[in-house]
Amino acid sequence: MAHSKQGKDTGKEKGLQLAFQKENYKYMFIGLGLLALGFLLMIGGGSDTPAKFSTAIFDFRRLTLAPILILVGYGVEIYAIMKRPKA
Repeated sequence: MAHSKQGKDTGKEKGLQLAFQKENYKYMFIGLGLLALGFLLMIGGGSDTPAKFSTAIFDFRRLTLAPILILVGYGVEIYAIMKRPKA
């Protein structure tokens, strides 16, 4: 079979666009940062010795702030995936 064109077809002739633009990736990285921050805020809270109970696991940071950041991070990720490029 003979090809009529030389070289690779880059898709520019057909007007094809990538699924994600620069702005989509920006929102994806923001969402990943929020997710990482939320999971990092959940770390810790244990006691130094297994025989002693620590109430630090019930503080605001671990029970409220971290899960909210994780949910917001997932929301930003969904927005970044669903956002259409500008025409």
